[in-house]
Amino acid sequence: MVYKFRLVSDEVDNFRREIDIDADANFLTLRNAICESVGYDKSQMNSFFICDDGWEKGKEITLEDMGSDTSEDVYLMDDTIISDFIEDEGQRMIFVFDYLTDRSFFMELKKAEPGRTLQDPVCSLAMGKAPEQFVDLDEFEAKIDTKSVATPDIDEDFYGSEEFNADEFDAEGFDEMSFDD
Repeated sequence: MVYKFRLVSDEVDNFRREIDIDADANFLTLRNAICESVGYDKSQMNSFFICDDGWEKGKEITLEDMGSDTSEDVYLMDDTIISDFIEDEGQRMIFVFDYLTDRSFFMELKKAEPGRTLQDPVCSLAMGKAPEQFVDLDEFEAKIDTKSVATPDIDEDFYGSEEFNADEFDAEGFDEMSFDD
């Protein structure tokens, strides 16, 4: 079975990526396909979070075992098969690409194609420029300070929000369009 995942960002308007990948591939293969599609350094720490319909983070699938003291199971990307956690169209995930500032992509399984296999993942849609992988920490802290002074609480429009407008996944016309960075 082949899965088609759509990725969007809360930082950059008109950014989309669609990754086609075999359902029996592991999360490390998906992570590498995402990093290649946006030009990110693959030596950085990342995690996937399986989410509910409201983008609440659930199970984490991480690049490396950080030796946490929790009794929860640790799922490593290299050992975890995508179809073990993702089964239904519409299933959501968050891919955290910048741990320091909790910046991420919002992902949704848009299509599952049974009877088809794919040896290597393919970026089938590349639209818009991806957000920078890293932000200048002084600039980031200044945004926090400015935002905190203007409004006491940082709202969901800031980096790392855990909510996303579902309409971004279903925007008409994106299925026919493909643009290089």
